[in-house]
Amino acid sequence: MRVLVTGAGGFIGAHVLALLHRQGQIGGQRIGTLAAADQRLGMLPDGVLGLEGDLGSDEVLARIAALAPDVCFHLAAVPGGAAEADPALSRRVNLDTTLDLFDTLAAAGTGAAPPVVVYASTIAVYGSALPEVVTPHTPLRPPLIYGAHKLGCEVLLADFSRRGRLDGRALRLPGIVARPRAPSGLVSAFMSELLHALAAGEPVTLPVGPQATAWWMSARRCAWNLVHAATMPVDNDPARAWPLPVLHLSMDDIVQALSAEFGVDGQALVRHAPQPAVEAVFGRYPPLDDRIPRALGLRDDGDARALVCRALAPAGEADDF
Repeated sequence: MRVLVTGAGGFIGAHVLALLHRQGQIGGQRIGTLAAADQRLGMLPDGVLGLEGDLGSDEVLARIAALAPDVCFHLAAVPGGAAEADPALSRRVNLDTTLDLFDTLAAAGTGAAPPVVVYASTIAVYGSALPEVVTPHTPLRPPLIYGAHKLGCEVLLADFSRRGRLDGRALRLPGIVARPRAPSGLVSAFMSELLHALAAGEPVTLPVGPQATAWWMSARRCAWNLVHAATMPVDNDPARAWPLPVLHLSMDDIVQALSAEFGVDGQALVRHAPQPAVEAVFGRYPPLDDRIPRALGLRDDGDARALVCRALAPAGEADDF
């Protein structure tokens, strides 16, 4: 089996690549070639093929066509805040390049079955004025251009699947923690900063209030779900897009879990300076009806304390799934 991870130099992509390298298989099938694609790639695990460069360039797309992946995990993207600041860049990377990749994968398919594409979409496809419970029937009204472009790719990936050219599986990723303490272009980066700061016993200011609620998942659990999605049975769902099962937690829930785990006074360390625009998009998530993705075998982290421990675990530590 030939497997490609785009955005492999990024936060989630690196977790997916590491998990695939450790497992050496997907759904019981051995990975013969594991390839990583990104603008820039650091040190790769032994045996991983690097495809460095602009994913939308003819050169990189030609190398992907020659590889002819059986499975592609597509995580390369311009994140939300950066996309909103530069809509043209978001269109080029998040929309046009993604569609060029889909065309390349479909044309290069060599097996009896079409190539599997696991697409990292986002909960940003939902609007900010959400109902009391988000269900599979909740209208999709992205409040940011990032979500709009991701939703467009969801719809088009489902159409590739309908036509039998690709076997698409789009997962709507929630707030994934804990991202490195470096500029990320994500408005939601404060969620990760909360974990890092309290784990280090440092003060932190949040742009949302203590009762602001979000959908949370650790990067390790997210990577596990993305890999699982490549082989889960989805033939009866024409939309081919699902939210991941999540922990629906307030900022205060996370502060309590961090305080218990690291022995700090989180209430004293956290200052809240709510920004209405940020809280409207990232702090008002209601409960999620995630029975369908759970039935497909997708999982959350279990509870707040398990989320915190898994999110902050050293990179080399064994998975506890």
